[in-house]
Amino acid sequence: MALEFKLDLPVEAGLKPGEEQDQVFELAIVGGGPAGMTAAVYALRKQLKIVMITPDLGGQVLWTGGVENYMGYQYISGPDLASKFSEQVRHFPLKLAQGESVTAVEEKAGPLFVLATNTGRTISARSLLIATGKRQRPLNVPGEKEYQGRGVSFCSICDGPFFKGLPVVVVGGGNSGISAALDMLELNSPVTVINFADGWQADPVLLDQVRGRAKLLDGHQLVAIEGEGGKVTGVAIRPRGGGPEQHVEARGVFIEVGLLPNTEFCRGLVELTPHGEIRVDDRARTSRPGVFAAGDCTTVPEKQIIIAAGEGAKAALTAYRYIKRIPD
Repeated sequence: MALEFKLDLPVEAGLKPGEEQDQVFELAIVGGGPAGMTAAVYALRKQLKIVMITPDLGGQVLWTGGVENYMGYQYISGPDLASKFSEQVRHFPLKLAQGESVTAVEEKAGPLFVLATNTGRTISARSLLIATGKRQRPLNVPGEKEYQGRGVSFCSICDGPFFKGLPVVVVGGGNSGISAALDMLELNSPVTVINFADGWQADPVLLDQVRGRAKLLDGHQLVAIEGEGGKVTGVAIRPRGGGPEQHVEARGVFIEVGLLPNTEFCRGLVELTPHGEIRVDDRARTSRPGVFAAGDCTTVPEKQIIIAAGEGAKAALTAYRYIKRIPD
């Protein structure tokens, strides 16, 4: 139960089956969000021979409703901004393995990085730029998996129209949660927002837009998602400090409790934090020479579209200097 956004480059830009064999790219970019696409533009302007491997073009931006803080646009929807990024990439001869994910990386003498994908491809490159972003964090409560796609959603912009005018619960007190609440209020849905922490983390400008319009429950924990006949009917919640469970009626539950970095394939390749983020220095270099990283999957603070794009540019320029062996 999700609306699918997909951006495609021209067919001739695609990496054809078997085309990756018997050739070594100078740079492989893993990930096609703001960091990855910006890195591709900068690398291609430097006339590097590159390949991009990504499940989609746009990343998390595709699931963002409205963007009001990207310079040059007073307001633009997430999918439209991702489309703008894609249009710019189209001007260059990018080899793209779209709809694919990297499952393992092996370093060989050279150095040479050999990337295995979920489709069985093996792609070789002299350097690697990881820009895989993050994915939604689950709650791991009873009913979450059972009703996913049948009332439980991680994307209000994708699934919100299915619940127009129906009562919904949003879990999360940060910007993502409040933005999801605003999306549903625009669809005339009664909204209850549940925030586990004591205190709201969302920007005041966003909170001001929902106060008086949505029911805000601070310091509460969602303990179960309830349903009947294969559909969500509500949630059970409990005050954080203890107390009896309460039932909140809902036909949709939108989970916005943070993100997990998409870095599983990097374990053993580069240094990760306990939370799975890739440690990088101020030049986007990782703990392994020849491997660079940018965007939300790294330790760079403040996960913002504009910051991810800037870090992608920096990482590509650092990779270029590495490939051409230009001294810092």
